Amino acid sequence: MTVHETTGAAPCARPVRRPGRLRRHLVTFAGLATLAYLVLPNVIVLIFSFNKPNGRFNYQWQRFSTDAWTDPCGVAGLCGSLGLSLRIALWATLGATALGTMIAFALARYRFRARSTVNTLIFLPMAMPEVVMAASLATLFLNMGIQFGFWTILIAHIMFCLSFVVTAVKARVMSMDPRLEQAAQDLYATPVQTFLRVTLPIAAPGIAAGALLSFALSFDDFIITNFNAGSTVTFPMFVWGSAQRGTPVQINVIGTAMFLVAVVCVVAGQLAGTRRKRS
Repeated sequence: MTVHETTGAAPCARPVRRPGRLRRHLVTFAGLATLAYLVLPNVIVLIFSFNKPNGRFNYQWQRFSTDAWTDPCGVAGLCGSLGLSLRIALWATLGATALGTMIAFALARYRFRARSTVNTLIFLPMAMPEVVMAASLATLFLNMGIQFGFWTILIAHIMFCLSFVVTAVKARVMSMDPRLEQAAQDLYATPVQTFLRVTLPIAAPGIAAGALLSFALSFDDFIITNFNAGSTVTFPMFVWGSAQRGTPVQINVIGTAMFLVAVVCVVAGQLAGTRRKRS
């Protein structure tokens, strides 16, 4: 007979040690700190877009002004290079999305002899440095006698955006339930109707993700564009060239506007997804 049985006292339970508040929210704090570190350069660009520098360089705050926002095309060649970059990014997105979607469906749905080789070749542009691909494409265009300009930039952008589209769409296609397409066929749907009403809507998020990623990569690219542009000047090349002579405030305005547009698109997508889940 134990002491607890003779005295009738209950055994003492060890107190449960709860983690402190800092330890419980450590992951949240780390995420917020990382987000602040990533957003800080954009905040600085936003602040200096309202600066009015005394000299050519917009590196020190002088006084508040909205002149750059009221006249974003006040610098010669800025809006022309911006429009060119937007056109190239749009056409590169359309071309890479169309080709990448077809390649992703072929790799995910069909078995053929060179499938593993194609998978390896698709991922090579994502793994190799951009300067290697840029120099290779420049050499190809020179050997073929193609004049550098708009079309060489567009072909180069489609080439390196293709891998990202294939990766995004292939992951979505491989997660699809094939029984949904089989059910549509059992209901006498034709292959075209099955693809348009079942397959394509399910794969649409992956296609949209690949398209948005392609647009951002194409608009932002400098290394591959610099090798294959010739005398054509895109917006990243204009920024690089102007930084050597003095960065105008209008560049901060364009950068801030692009950042705000991206934030609005992300927030709109999140709100649309939340409403879809609630309904």
